[in-house]
Amino acid sequence: MLRAKDCRERAWGKLKGKWGTAALIAFVYSLIMGACSALSYFFIGGIAAFLITGPFALGLAAVALSIMRTEEIEVGQLFGGFKNFGTAFLVSLLNGIFIFLWTLLFIVPGIIKTYSYRLSYYILADNPSMSATEVRKCSITLMRGNKWRLFCLEFSFIGWELLCILTLGILSFWVASYYNAAIAEFYQSLLPQKQMQATEDLPPV
Repeated sequence: MLRAKDCRERAWGKLKGKWGTAALIAFVYSLIMGACSALSYFFIGGIAAFLITGPFALGLAAVALSIMRTEEIEVGQLFGGFKNFGTAFLVSLLNGIFIFLWTLLFIVPGIIKTYSYRLSYYILADNPSMSATEVRKCSITLMRGNKWRLFCLEFSFIGWELLCILTLGILSFWVASYYNAAIAEFYQSLLPQKQMQATEDLPPV
């Protein structure tokens, strides 16, 4: 089992020579989502964000996986999620609905389900022919018994988040790339032991 430190170290090493491109991808993503947020006052921005959140999340996951697999990355990959727009959108919609419903019960169940679905886009990036329901259930399987480990990995970035604040957000483009790559490594660390179970033994919601 990889520790949070292991995932971070591997991500840092794999980003060597790719920091600039990765940060540019994060910048373009932030620019687009920021524009949608600014336009939300005109309603159309909110609709646009609702439609593109899933495809862009899929694109970011694909970029992170390419980094960890020592493949070349480019800005165009960010838009690759739109090639599988329907499934990516449905993953975003279903995850959002289920998290909302669980949150109605209490905040803690909502948080737990958020972590259960956390690897959805990485799974979809590796398995583009899967349906949204299959992707969601595979994420549940992979995250079974691993939610705390992922929480610890995410919490370990708190120092970097503070630095982002001190640099007025400028550092956030590099930190976001570092964070996404670390999550991709966490996802990959689960595949050897649970990949077959994830695809063949889909659990209930």
